[in-house]
Amino acid sequence: QVQLVESGGGLVQDGGSLRLSCTASGQTFSTYAMGWFRQAPGKEREFVASIDWSSRKATYASSVKGRFTISRDNAAKVMYLQMDSLKPEDTAVYFCAREKFPYGLGTRSIDFHSWGQGTQVTVSS
Repeated sequence: QVQLVESGGGLVQDGGSLRLSCTASGQTFSTYAMGWFRQAPGKEREFVASIDWSSRKATYASSVKGRFTISRDNAAKVMYLQMDSLKPEDTAVYFCAREKFPYGLGTRSIDFHSWGQGTQVTVSS
């Protein structure tokens, strides 16, 4: 079992930046893809970005591509999401998760498990 804890959320103005962190403990981190998802009030959880175990491949939702950057540090067991040019529609609770099977790169919620508790990101207009 892997435990994940998100941090770095907060309140920021339209156009601002935040960097989220996801710190892992427990079982293996370095051979699994990791992902970020978000859920806004009244909406379903949606994919934001994922990164493969080696950091060679990353994929993004079209709504965040060019504004968000996902990265990871396997030695430190931490994943990051740098969010720039934030918009009010980015307001949501952001969750990190580890993929179920090693060496993949999923984009669907069902591809992932071991979810963190989430961190709130609020972008004011």
